[in-house]
Amino acid sequence: MLVSRPGRAIDMTLAEALKRLEAAIGTLEAATMRRLETERRRGDLETELSLMQDDRARMAVELDGTLARLNNLEAVTEDVDKRLARATSVVGSILSEAGRR
Repeated sequence: MLVSRPGRAIDMTLAEALKRLEAAIGTLEAATMRRLETERRRGDLETELSLMQDDRARMAVELDGTLARLNNLEAVTEDVDKRLARATSVVGSILSEAGRR
């Protein structure tokens, strides 16, 4: 570096060092902001996962209840079907006997 005064060379070196320091601080601040944003998103994802797990547990309970009701309805339907078959048979027998008289 060509300068007429030795003090000016020191000033230039100091100015360049300050510029590099400012650039490094800017880079550090940007990295910090990215890290904070990543942590915020991570927290959002953890919250969303927790909500999804709660929903899953609730739906599992609802599904169990629905399956129990379905099994009960199937049993009732089978019972009604048997009763109707017996009633139809009895009515058929009565009509058949009445027709013979």
